[in-house]
Amino acid sequence: MSLREKKKARREAPEGVLKFKLDTCSKRGDVVEGLRLYDEARKNGVELNQHHYNVLLYLCSQNGGENVSDLRKQGFEIFQQMIIDKVPPNEATFTNAARLASAMEDPEMAFDLVKQMKGFGILPKLRSYGPPLFGFCKKGMADKAYEVDAHMIEYGVVAEEPELSALLKVSADVNNADKVYELLHRLRTSVRQATESTVGIIEDWFKSKHAAKTGKENWDVRKVKEGVARGGGGWHGQGWLGCGQWRVVRTQMDKEGVCGSCGERLACIDIDPRETEDFAISLSKLALGREVKADFIRFQDWLQRHGPFDAVVDGANLSLINQQTFSFSQLNSVVHRLHDMSPSKKLPLVILHKSRVTGGPAQSPYNKKLLERWKISGALYVTPAGSNDDW
Repeated sequence: MSLREKKKARREAPEGVLKFKLDTCSKRGDVVEGLRLYDEARKNGVELNQHHYNVLLYLCSQNGGENVSDLRKQGFEIFQQMIIDKVPPNEATFTNAARLASAMEDPEMAFDLVKQMKGFGILPKLRSYGPPLFGFCKKGMADKAYEVDAHMIEYGVVAEEPELSALLKVSADVNNADKVYELLHRLRTSVRQATESTVGIIEDWFKSKHAAKTGKENWDVRKVKEGVARGGGGWHGQGWLGCGQWRVVRTQMDKEGVCGSCGERLACIDIDPRETEDFAISLSKLALGREVKADFIRFQDWLQRHGPFDAVVDGANLSLINQQTFSFSQLNSVVHRLHDMSPSKKLPLVILHKSRVTGGPAQSPYNKKLLERWKISGALYVTPAGSNDDW
């Protein structure tokens, strides 16, 4: 059989027809028809695979209505049948089963299903943790919610704003000031702009009587200063400092970063040294895996001889900003400005692809001299043909 004939045979087989019909039910949210198809398939001896079961579990977990309890019960019966039939589950299987448990207001069962993934060699995703985490938070079971959060961290799953916001609210509701502090700073590091609902939770905390009573009367100024310096500016990490009623207002920053309410200027926050090192190592691994290995190793060796640099210039991007053609004069003006700003008065590292230094505008006498001067100064690195200069 040809490849086309094999695909047609798979589509027209009972399993293929069932897949098509169940996918249609999934798109329409038609759980009644989906369950009818399931009963019919089992009656006719159609062999259900992982995809069939996952679609059915998804339909049962997403639908409500008058017979919602019966629907959840049927969903779990389907899940159990999948295990009986020895059809291997995947992450989607357990996540949909966890959603079923959450819909039954049983976050404990939802969390237990997530924990079962390990026995099948399956790594949970962020969506896997939603049912137990939001379920515990909704019930005000803060300690259990923290347990789910710890499990996420253990498995390298990073919480996003919805999860952090739910944890923040339950922490504020139970007056766990230390957790509120921790979660505010986790939001700070991972959320660029908080939604209105999250802002409301933050405002309610700072307006609360408990927030007014929380905080140290005395603290070590030296540790606070060290914390600010170590954290890159702004955050000291020493907990709540000072007691009393918070003043909660909404304001704006001007173009200079000055607050319209208190007059303080926003701190410039850098990533800390450990984050910088982690980023550099990860980037090198990616480049070595995707580039011609010798090309990137050659660059690393060159950097060891000529670095470090205070600044790096993406030559192509800067030379083409607001320009129809490659502008060396525009690039040169930026290089000069960075040289003047440099604490060591060193030229920045200029990265240019080989094609940019061999043809076109690079052939003019002025630009040739400019490139030669950068090269002699050890400030120009030319990436070879076939190499991505972004690395």
